[in-house]
Order: sequence, then C-alpha cells, then structure tokens
Amino acid sequence: MSFSDDKGASSSNRPASNQQSKIFGLNSSIAVTLLLTSPIIFSLAAYPDSFNLSWNQGRGGFLFAMAFIAAELLGLRYAIKHSRFYIVMALAGAAIGYFIALPLGLGDLIKNSHSEFHVLLVDSWTWMWDFIVMALFVGISLAVLFGKKWYKVAPAGPIYLGGSAVILSLDAFFPYDSLGPLQFIVPIYLQIDQAIIKFLALFMNLGSSTPATANGNILVLNGLHGPFALQVFWPSAGVHSMIIYSLVMLAFLLKMEMPLRRKLGFFAIGVIGTASVNVIRITLLSLYAILVTTDVNQWQAFHSVAGEIMFLPWLGIYLAIVMRLESKRIRKLRAHAASISSPSAGPDSSTKGP
Repeated sequence: MSFSDDKGASSSNRPASNQQSKIFGLNSSIAVTLLLTSPIIFSLAAYPDSFNLSWNQGRGGFLFAMAFIAAELLGLRYAIKHSRFYIVMALAGAAIGYFIALPLGLGDLIKNSHSEFHVLLVDSWTWMWDFIVMALFVGISLAVLFGKKWYKVAPAGPIYLGGSAVILSLDAFFPYDSLGPLQFIVPIYLQIDQAIIKFLALFMNLGSSTPATANGNILVLNGLHGPFALQVFWPSAGVHSMIIYSLVMLAFLLKMEMPLRRKLGFFAIGVIGTASVNVIRITLLSLYAILVTTDVNQWQAFHSVAGEIMFLPWLGIYLAIVMRLESKRIRKLRAHAASISSPSAGPDSSTKGP
C-alpha cells in the first residue's frame, strides 16, 4: 500500500490513480476521515448530553480529536487497498459496539470495578475508558491503513485521545493534591493571578481594596458580590493542558522535517504560550467571581468550559502557524536549490577560446 500527499509523492514514488484514491465513490481522504470518526459521530448522536466540554465531565474531548483527525487527513490523496479499509470498518464496528453496550450493562460494570482497582474518582475512571477505546481504535486503524509509518501521517488524533486517557487516569487515582509533582505549579499560577488582579484594581472598580489573596493553593476573591474562596488543584491549574500540548506538539514536530534547533524553539514558544493561556484562563475565572457572580453553580458552569474553549483554539492556531512558517521556509529552500542547480545564462563555459 502507498499513500501520497497533495503533490503526488507517495511511498512508492507514484501518484495514486483516481480509481485507487476513491473508496465507495468517495475521495479516499473523506472516506477514511468519516470511518475513523464514525464512533464519535455515533456517540454524539446517541448520547448528545454526554458531550460536556469540560475535560473530566464528558466526551467533549472527542470533538477536538475529530478536528485533529480531519485536519491531518482531509486534502491528502491515498492509494488504499480496499481490504485494509474493510479491516478498519470491522474495528469501527467494534468501537461503536462498545458505546452501544455502555447503557446495556457495560457502563455499570466499569463503574462498579472502581473499588477493585482502588479508584478514588469514579467519574474520571469511567470517562477514561471511553478515551482508551477511541485511542486504541484510531491508532490501530491508522497503522492498518498506513503501516508502521502511520505516525508520519496523522499522529495528533490518537495522541490527543491517549493523552486525555492518561490525564483522566491520574485524576482517577491521584485526585486533588495527592500527586505532588503536578501540584507544585499551582501556587505559582495563583501568585501570578493575585498580582494581575491587584494590578487591574488600579484601573477598575473590583469592589474591594484586596480583591485577590493567594496562599498556597487557596485563592480568596472579594469583589462586587462578596467573598469567594477557591481551593485549586493541579487539573484546574491547567497542568492537563500543558501535558496535552506537549504530546500533540511532539507528534506534529515528529512528522515535520526541520532542524532539531527549530523544533526545540517552536516547542519552547508553545510552552510559553500554553502557560500564558492558563494564566489568562485563571484570571478570567477570578474576574467572573469578582464581577459577575459568586454563585457556585454558575461559576462552576463557566469553569467547566473555559479551559477547552481557550486552550484548544490556541493549540490549533499555533500549530497552523508553525506549519505555515515551515511550508514557506521549505518553498524558499527549494527555490534557492533550483536557482543554484539551473544553468546560468551566457556562453558555454566549457568552450575554449582560440
């Protein structure tokens, strides 16, 4: 089997023919994308209420995984054997079967197994298995379709799903502040948040002369609607977004041809950007309690979606910028190489004079 990019360069150095690049009358990239996302589409249709955008309260992460899969696969041309496509169809059927079986008893079986494995947060434990199933399905399917070099084609989807499963497992087994190495960053973020809030208080009415006070992982806010105290743990501080960023960015850098120094530079810039997004998110959550409401349910509803709404668009935009910059750099290198290799104008230098 071979696969090719938009320019027709394939692993067999031959462009895919129109017949080979179509499956059931569809462009192969569309057919493969629909197949790999079919369990997500099914679960969205069957259980729409489960697609909460909060990372540990539902399947909202599936939507972003679907976006990653589509972004990497749509627009490419493939010469895919139908036999391999049929294998992936069977795998998709098995993944859909998992989601069908959940309300028929499988979900209760997973939930009730938490005591046997000494799980502390049951919800994270149950959502974790959804992401494990999808990560295995997408990863194995890509390996079937593209062989051992599948990670050069579309690694972001399975890595995002697998990374989400890992974070959910950490939250299930080590909730709150029980995982010290991940908790150490929380006081730093809260001190930065306190400084920003106090700076904003110089220019706007926040309802108090001391609108924010941070001590360890405790943040006390006092604004227009009265006091509001928070105990912050590592998932809420955006540590999970930094882990997801690292995994997805490494996947993209792995498939891109560029010098190691440039890869490290892009990765470091992304770390700074992700940390900045986390700071902005925590600041907005603080301002929401100070200026809008101290009602716990309303604040929690905003908190549950703020992270993904800010982080994942930032990640997508940053990856798009990196890919655009690298595409321009490669075009310039190719143009420069072509200008050097092209014959120069003027008389033949091999001709000798009299």
